[in-house]
Amino acid sequence: MSTQTDYIPGKFYWSFLLPKYWNVWISICLLMLLAILPWSVQRLISHGLAKLAWTLLKSRRKTTIRNLEVCFPEWSEEEVYQQAQQVFVDMMLGTFETLNAWYKPYWFKNRVTIEGLEHITQAQATGKGVLLLGTHSTLLDAGGYICSQYFEPDVVYRPQNNPLLDLIIYRCRATIYKSQIDHDDMRGLIRHLKDGDAIWYSPDQDFGLKQGIMAPFFNVPAATVTAHRRLLKISKAVAIPLYFYRYGSEKNPKYHILIEPIVENLPSQDELDDATRVNKIIETQLRIAPTQYMWFHRRFKTRPEGYDHIY
Repeated sequence: MSTQTDYIPGKFYWSFLLPKYWNVWISICLLMLLAILPWSVQRLISHGLAKLAWTLLKSRRKTTIRNLEVCFPEWSEEEVYQQAQQVFVDMMLGTFETLNAWYKPYWFKNRVTIEGLEHITQAQATGKGVLLLGTHSTLLDAGGYICSQYFEPDVVYRPQNNPLLDLIIYRCRATIYKSQIDHDDMRGLIRHLKDGDAIWYSPDQDFGLKQGIMAPFFNVPAATVTAHRRLLKISKAVAIPLYFYRYGSEKNPKYHILIEPIVENLPSQDELDDATRVNKIIETQLRIAPTQYMWFHRRFKTRPEGYDHIY
């Protein structure tokens, strides 16, 4: 592999056997061993790792607490603190749920329910592509796996900086998703939508105002991406909100997929109204299971002149 630009996702290169990649191979072997553990043990490890991360990742901890303070002003200081800790627990549980989806998917048997599948099937029956408006859930690829039991999802992804790690993740995801589309490959996204695919897309992070507009998110102005408006307009696809979450006892969890009706008149002529509506959809989803979201990302980092700083 001569340069990063020569790299083909999912392809093995002999250079991956060089000593600089040995730490990745060791980590992969460890993760595979963790994947075969029973859920009761995985759950205990998750809580231990969450406590460790809470202690060591001070910046992430502060960001999580601040995000929850801003988005849930009705919570007391104690509630915010408790929920922030649960975010870290759910993140670690989600890591094991993803490992289970990759290496022992049978674990999810009889644990999944779905609501609203007809919204996807009816849209695809008319030849329409579907942009599934979702969130950066702590369930990670476990959410993709449970969806794949009912329909064939594509996913938009950001390649890993380490090519060996990217290879492993890409191949594991290949067992779940019909296609994996680089987030920078707009032509690929449009092509798949025109072909009638259903693509999981999460327009819920702050990428600045070069790619978006300030719009309210939990009643707080936030930089909101608008690329999906162009995707929908060019491809003639439809937008359908999709959300998945864990519920019930943590010792014996269940998973639910919620698919809502097509978002009418998206895109409209009003960019701000579209961004506000999509943010409201995401906000409604997150209120179902608030701690199963990656609140440790700086959702409000972009603050143009005249806006109060959040962090």
